[in-house]
Amino acid sequence: MKRVVLLAIVMLTIFATVAQGEIFEKVGTFGAQFLKIGPSARAAGMGNSFTAVANDASATYWNPGGLVDTPNTALILNHVEWPADIKLDYVSYVFRTPFLPGTIGLTARALTMDPQVERTIYLPNGTGRDFDCGDMSFGFTYSQFFTDRFSTGLTLNFIHMGLADKSVNTSSFDFGLIYRIGIRGMRLGMVVQNVGGEVDFDSRAAKMPMLFKVGLAVDAFQFGPHYMMSVIEFSHPSDNAERANLGIEYSFNSFMFLRSGYNAGYDTNGLTGGFGLAVNTSDRSKLFIDYAFEDLSYLGFAHRFSVSFSY
Repeated sequence: MKRVVLLAIVMLTIFATVAQGEIFEKVGTFGAQFLKIGPSARAAGMGNSFTAVANDASATYWNPGGLVDTPNTALILNHVEWPADIKLDYVSYVFRTPFLPGTIGLTARALTMDPQVERTIYLPNGTGRDFDCGDMSFGFTYSQFFTDRFSTGLTLNFIHMGLADKSVNTSSFDFGLIYRIGIRGMRLGMVVQNVGGEVDFDSRAAKMPMLFKVGLAVDAFQFGPHYMMSVIEFSHPSDNAERANLGIEYSFNSFMFLRSGYNAGYDTNGLTGGFGLAVNTSDRSKLFIDYAFEDLSYLGFAHRFSVSFSY
């Protein structure tokens, strides 16, 4: 078992080294940036520090290694209101099958915006025509326990991006692991995201926005119906400098949740917050409703809404 853990850590370290490449920041030189927008309201409310938590259906995005912690079947719908009237929708369906020992996830994601006015140098006010642009992806996730404390997962993504009359297709994968330390609920999580080929709209290829993250979650306290979890996470994007994310989640009687977090080292992202409710719909099923906001400085606030159902 120790060899398996060591091998997984070495693989992630290699990916992180490759992702660093150059030491200077390369903002705006990598493609498929919509892949970096976190979809889950719960995770966003905790400062996007979810790599070590990842115990619900949104683990297909945050860390596929945590997908094994979901119930037998789960469905989550996420909606993000991004600046400039950009919207991101993400759906994840998680289930188990008797034919495989692990957990399977199917995902779909779409970045959309209203039609844009076509403008040229000679007609800056518009040509009278509109054009569309948007991105989408479809993913398949498989996650499995290797021991009662160690699990890994892999997500394969097919990506389609369109701009006016041009479009490109590519693929990527995410690989993650979670190790449950066993002390005060500690969970160590690591993930590498968006590993894949290049995208090319105009004969100038752009690399995928690879991202390496490592996080630690711990039970801060638990007293009667009161429970609080704290999380810290560090990340290294291939097109920017290192960053840190901090978050906490307080729950009362596993019914009401309050969350807060902070994004450190980002150009605009800062304070986050949110809340959630969990309603028992039967003896074996639950409905979760979550909301989160994120302060993007001069870009305003981003809002996320999530609804999930598990049984």
